[in-house]
Amino acid sequence: MRNLLPALLAACILSGCHSDTSTNESLSAPAPALPDIGFVVTRSFPHDTTLFTEGFLVHDGHIYESTGSPNYLGWARSLVGMIDTVTGKMDHKIELDKRTYFGEGISFIKNRLYQLTYENHIAFVYDAGTFKPEGQFKFANKEGWSLTTNDTALIMSDGTDRLTFVNPDDFRPIRQLQVTLNGVPRDSLNELEYIKGYIYANVWEDNYIVKIDPSSGKVVGKIDLQPLVDDAKNRYANADVLNGIAYDRKADRIYVTGKLWPRIYQISFPH
Repeated sequence: MRNLLPALLAACILSGCHSDTSTNESLSAPAPALPDIGFVVTRSFPHDTTLFTEGFLVHDGHIYESTGSPNYLGWARSLVGMIDTVTGKMDHKIELDKRTYFGEGISFIKNRLYQLTYENHIAFVYDAGTFKPEGQFKFANKEGWSLTTNDTALIMSDGTDRLTFVNPDDFRPIRQLQVTLNGVPRDSLNELEYIKGYIYANVWEDNYIVKIDPSSGKVVGKIDLQPLVDDAKNRYANADVLNGIAYDRKADRIYVTGKLWPRIYQISFPH
């Protein structure tokens, strides 16, 4: 066999090794595995199953929620208010006329509360202490889905693969960030939360949350919350999709819930 090796090599050189080259070209490197971020449930609290969750956050130690009012749920209301973690009920501070508006995400910044609407291209602004209306802004995104903040800008999702950074003083866009997962645009970004330099986003109609690097838009991790989805549906058959992540910075606590869910879950994961 040693005597045959030079002849084989020469034949390969003369032929250009076409068969080997075509085989190599047809093989593409596998996409790197997206890191799974494990979590544990540390506590859970009741949640009103009439609340169609659109926004979810912690402000001054209280859990706030905003809700929508889909037509197929005649009793649903577009509300903003504080959640009582003993009863799960909302002490609502704001209500939109559901005949005109569908409430979406919320965020607090600079002593103001901002609330998106779904298809009206309007963001309402309220005093963060009194909840009295202070005005409204128009936005160009086709739809309004969710808001969070990095303490400088508002960060808005609209159902696409792009997040819009917005000036809270006039709601003008500062920049847009395309979100990609293994190089592929990741759309359906929904409820948002900013945690220690990263943006976390629920993916609509999926049972996981993605961790996004705001400098590149790359998804750098994923939290699979299927066990919580299963638990919510076992407790209440009409529980809808996962949607809601809230971060208490002072206590370093994270809460998640979903539309019409019977529970709010306090979870812990590396962040």
